[in-house]
Amino acid sequence: QVQVVESGGGLVQPGGSLRLSCAASGRIFSINAMGWYRQVPGKQRELVATIINDGRTIYADSVKGRFTISRDNAKNTTYLQMNSLKPEDTAVYYCRAEYGLGHLNWGQGTQVTVAS
Repeated sequence: QVQVVESGGGLVQPGGSLRLSCAASGRIFSINAMGWYRQVPGKQRELVATIINDGRTIYADSVKGRFTISRDNAKNTTYLQMNSLKPEDTAVYYCRAEYGLGHLNWGQGTQVTVAS
């Protein structure tokens, strides 16, 4: 019954910004962590940023200082503010919610394209 849905992707110019949202819904009693991952064709999915239930955050070196992950626990929602976007940020961005006793769900992904 748990669903994870991303939104906010699109086409943006280099140096521009996007804000991604990810909402988890269903029978969720506690979120342990929510994170953003991205994947391009021919490569493995990689971590972008995660936020843990105690507020700690982890960022990939490639996005540190440009991206900010945040959360709204009341809505079981996480956000990824993406600034100073580069062409190499182009990917499908996936949200992952970790909840309850070791459960996790992935969203369907949202396309982010950074191009002139």
